[in-house]
Amino acid sequence: MSRVWLGLIRRGLRKPPRVILRRLGDELRAELERFLAPARARRMTGGRLARLFGVPDLDALWMRLGQNSYVSPVEPVDLETYDQLCPGDAVRILRLAEQAVRHEVDLLGSGLVSLGDKIDWLKDYKTGIRWPLAYFRSIDYNNPDRPSDVKFPWEVSRLQWAIPAGQAYLLTGDEKYAIAVRDLLSHWIEENPYAGSVNWACTMEVALRILSWSWLFHVFCESAAWSDSAFRERFLCTLYMHGDFTARHLERSDINGNHYTANAAGLVFAGLFFSGSRQAARWLDTGWKILQEELPRQVTADGVDYEGSIAYHRLVLELFLLPALYREKRGYETPYSYRDRVIAMARFTEAYTQPDGNAPLIGDADDARALPFGGQGINDHRYLLGIVGTAWGVNALQTAFSGSRAEIVWLLGVDAAKTVPERDKPVSGSSIAFPEGGYYILRQGRDHVFVDCAPVGLAGRGGHGHNDCLSFEAVLAGVKLISDCGAYLYTASYEERNRFRSTAYHNTPMVDGEEINRFIRSDYLWNLHYDAWPEVSEWEPGVERTVLRASHGGYRRLVPPVRVERTVILDHGKHKLTVTDLFEGEGAHRIEIPLHLAPGVSIRSTGKEAVELTMHDGKRANLQWAGEGFELETGMGRVSACYGHFERVVRLVWRWNGELPARFILNISMDLRA
Repeated sequence: MSRVWLGLIRRGLRKPPRVILRRLGDELRAELERFLAPARARRMTGGRLARLFGVPDLDALWMRLGQNSYVSPVEPVDLETYDQLCPGDAVRILRLAEQAVRHEVDLLGSGLVSLGDKIDWLKDYKTGIRWPLAYFRSIDYNNPDRPSDVKFPWEVSRLQWAIPAGQAYLLTGDEKYAIAVRDLLSHWIEENPYAGSVNWACTMEVALRILSWSWLFHVFCESAAWSDSAFRERFLCTLYMHGDFTARHLERSDINGNHYTANAAGLVFAGLFFSGSRQAARWLDTGWKILQEELPRQVTADGVDYEGSIAYHRLVLELFLLPALYREKRGYETPYSYRDRVIAMARFTEAYTQPDGNAPLIGDADDARALPFGGQGINDHRYLLGIVGTAWGVNALQTAFSGSRAEIVWLLGVDAAKTVPERDKPVSGSSIAFPEGGYYILRQGRDHVFVDCAPVGLAGRGGHGHNDCLSFEAVLAGVKLISDCGAYLYTASYEERNRFRSTAYHNTPMVDGEEINRFIRSDYLWNLHYDAWPEVSEWEPGVERTVLRASHGGYRRLVPPVRVERTVILDHGKHKLTVTDLFEGEGAHRIEIPLHLAPGVSIRSTGKEAVELTMHDGKRANLQWAGEGFELETGMGRVSACYGHFERVVRLVWRWNGELPARFILNISMDLRA
């Protein structure tokens, strides 16, 4: 407890007085919960729950809840029809469903792991380290001195990996899936007492379980395996207490992010699922009020989530979208202003999608989803265009949609999926800017260059953003040549966490070995100083070429100060990218300009200031540079396309040491003869 309070005091001194007082109140209530929570959980019986809803018994409540509309359809799906809409996906679902029955998972870079007949819900199976049963505030789940990853038990406990078992049940009607999921839930409830394990240590995890568990209920509630009265009591009481816990332990601050949004989404789901009681009505009202307040705070008018991460943009879009769709299923209206902001998020998603259907690896990523139904790659966000466009009648999004329709089938239904055009590849538009969000996309045809000119994530706090101002990813003629490095790990390794968010791990200049935004402390994993204020001085999209000129102030703190300006030009006709870096100031400085090639791209020297880039399929590109005094060093870097994994890639670094000013020009063009 002393560590918690000391940490609170240190961080709190930098916050406004009202925030400090509110946080102190939250902390005091949470400490009281150490004694009150177990007693409250013991009092929550099936009979008491039935009385809260004014029904004679728990079976009547079960039937009533099962008859309520849910956010998604949960009736059986014809296997032949599904195969026509989503060729091959049923095979994937049945394979993953069988793995779920056998308690086999592949999560967060673990590889396929058997959890055993009796799952240890408190264990990180990647390292063997586990957390004790204790009041959730007494558990130090970060373990900085041990290579544990608390995200593993959290992810296992979300039971999103059991969703394919529910899908397989709707496709086949096989009762074995209902039995398997029932047993999973029964064992989790037995091993994770209310507020008494590491799986209650983060309210976001509790809230996300409300989403997955409520879906599993609607899938299996009429199955024979779920008819046992004792199981029904355990399940409904535990799910109800999830709503209670979320309401009592909201992760709010003066600047909120995806955790608070997830809390609110969970409250809306719990409120709608348990509609009919006064408590549930309060959950619904509280959750929806938070979502309406936070949407314009967290998402810019041009549709960009402000946490500095493309992967979290996808998660946050889901967290704002799904509660709105659930409310609409229950007869509530969604304000046009709310819809418009979520639609803007989907339009940004369309813009950042690269020709291969994947998103750039900008900022943090932990593979998080709200309700994952499809089997597309973790970096394929295109399904959001189909869902938002179909649910709210946005023709431009429906037209822009490509890829698998599986997510649309399971969330909106078979008939809705049939209205969405079938297309494998994205249709690229013209260059587009998101100035409020800070991202600029130079594109045409099969060229796509994503440039980060955004502020530090979470309104200047750091959040899930990296030291990537002026960094870029590049696809030319449909070939990804330049990649960001991704995120790799969080608390499992403080060192790796800080490496992957450092300046050196991004395609942006580094001066005097300094970070563009200083780290506050090595253990402040989601905070940065806000040094690199971005400024865009020129944006000229055109038919023949697009020009972006921008700078940041990250190195004006140096003595003497340095101004870094980058100009990016995409020649649409020649599939040619030119990047010019200008370093202005006085005195002697060291400059490093790193460039991380995409996985599968190799190099061959072709001259003093030129190399050839070669892909596995034989395609080639030419890379040339000019800059007096700049020397190329070739080495290996790492790119993490998903949590817990990385690939080795070629890393180029141009180094310079001397008196400013200095200029460096990089040209990359596809060899269309290859």
